[in-house]
Amino acid sequence: MGVSGIAVRAHLLIYSDHIPVKAGTMKGGAGSVERQPCVYILASRKHGTLYAGVTSNIVQRLHQHRSKEVPGFSTDHDISTLVWFEMHEAMESAILREKRIKKWNREWKIRLIEEGNPDWLDLATSLGFEPLPRQDKNTFRHSREGGNP
Repeated sequence: MGVSGIAVRAHLLIYSDHIPVKAGTMKGGAGSVERQPCVYILASRKHGTLYAGVTSNIVQRLHQHRSKEVPGFSTDHDISTLVWFEMHEAMESAILREKRIKKWNREWKIRLIEEGNPDWLDLATSLGFEPLPRQDKNTFRHSREGGNP
C-alpha cells in the first residue's frame, strides 16, 4: 500500500512536554509520511480504550492494527481508530515523545486528542484508509465493566 507523497495537515505549534500538539501534526521537515518516525494514539471508540505507539512507517503499522495481524493489546481490545498522530524528523525524538505520553494520565491523553480531533474522527482516512465501521458505545463493555476483555 504505497501512500508516499501524501500531504499531512501540519500545525506549527510550540513544543513542550506539558503543551500538547494537535492531531496530525508534523514536527520538522517534510518527507514521506510512509517512512517517517511517527507517534500515534489509537482508540477503540470515543473515550474508549487507548493505545499509544511509535513507528517508522505509519501506513504499514496502521494496516497491521486494522487487520489484526500482530497479536497484542490493540488486537485483544479491538483498538484500531487513529485519533492522534505526530510526525518527527528523528526516531529518537519520536520514541522519547511516546514514552512521555505513555506516562501521562488518561485525562491528559484525552485532552491531547480532543485539542486536535474533538470528534474523535478516524485520521487514517487522511492517509488513504477506508473508514472503519463505527463501534456502538452500548455494545462495548470493558473488562472492568464485566465485559470481554
